[in-house]
Amino acid sequence: MKYHRPRRGSLAFSPRKRAKSIIPRIRSWPECNTVRMQGFAGYKAGMTHVVMIDDRRNSPTYGEEIVVPVTVIETPPMKVAAVRLYRKTQYGMQIAAEVWSNNLDDFLGRRLNVPRKEPDVDKLRKAVENASEVRVVTYTQPYLITGVPKKVPDVMEHKIGGNVEEALEYAISKLGGEIRVSEVFEEGAIIDVIAVTKGKGFQGPVKRWGVITLDAKHARSSKHRRIGTLGPWNPHHVRWTVPQPGQMGFHQRTEYNKRLIKIGENGEEITPKGGFLHYGVIRTQYVLVTGSVPGAVKRLIRMRDAIRPPEAQFDGVNVVYVSTTSKQGR
Repeated sequence: MKYHRPRRGSLAFSPRKRAKSIIPRIRSWPECNTVRMQGFAGYKAGMTHVVMIDDRRNSPTYGEEIVVPVTVIETPPMKVAAVRLYRKTQYGMQIAAEVWSNNLDDFLGRRLNVPRKEPDVDKLRKAVENASEVRVVTYTQPYLITGVPKKVPDVMEHKIGGNVEEALEYAISKLGGEIRVSEVFEEGAIIDVIAVTKGKGFQGPVKRWGVITLDAKHARSSKHRRIGTLGPWNPHHVRWTVPQPGQMGFHQRTEYNKRLIKIGENGEEITPKGGFLHYGVIRTQYVLVTGSVPGAVKRLIRMRDAIRPPEAQFDGVNVVYVSTTSKQGR
C-alpha cells in the first residue's frame, strides 16, 4: 500500500550555500510617500524582554500587560557617502548619475577608494528628468560602539521615499552628513529585518534537512544517520531534490513584519547588569524589535519598511518595564 508524507526540509531556499557577503542585499523596496530614507542598519547586541500594554485591537489580552521578548539592535548614526539616480531601462534599473561626497571618514578608505574632488550636485539636478528612483550610498560607524571589535565601516545602499525631485533635494542636503535612526523610523513601526544567519558549517542530512534516522540495525554498519535512498534508477543521476549533506547556516534571510517598539538614546536604560553576553554595553542609540532576529551577536542587521504589512490595527506602544536583569550564568 502506497502512502505519502510531506518531504523533509524546504526546497525554497536552495541552493543552501554561504551568503556572498556579510552585508545583506535588499533587492526590493516598498512604495513610500514621505521623503526619508526607507531603511537603516545596526548591530545585534542580544535579547531581553519587556512588559507592555497589549495594543492589538482584536487580541484577547487587549488592554492588559503582556511580556514580549525583544532583540536589542545598537544603531549608531549612519553617514551618507554618495547620491545615486536610477533610471528604468528594458534591462532593469541602471545608474543615471551619481555624486560622491569629499567629507568622508578616514576609516572608509580601508573599504574603498575614497574620492577627493568636490561633489558636482548640478549633475544630479540635470539628470533628474529621466530618473525614476533616488538612492543614497551609506556607511555605518562601528568605531562609535564598543560591542563590535572593528573600525572598517559597512557600506550599503538605501532608497529615498517620496517623489524624485523632493527625494533628490533631501539626499543632497544629507550628502556627507549623518542620519539617525529616529529620522527614519517611528516607535510602533512595522519593519522587515534582513540579516545573515548563524553559520553551522558542514552538516549531515539529519540536521540539515530533518530526515528520519534509520533503524538501529543500520547503525551497526555506520549508516544510522544517512538517507535511505539517493533516488530512482531512472533518471541516471542524483536529483537536486535529494537531501544531501553540505553547508548549513550563514544564509541571508528576511523576517517580515517585526514591530519596532522602542527607539532610545540612553543605552543605560536597557543594558543588563554585567552587559550583554559577548557584546557588552550599549553606547549609542538603539532600537528594540519584537521577537528574534537572524544572525549571531555583533552581526550587521538591516531594517526596511515592511513590504507586505499586516492588516492588524494597533493603538500605540506603551512600554511599562524593560528587563535589565543579568544575562550571565543562564
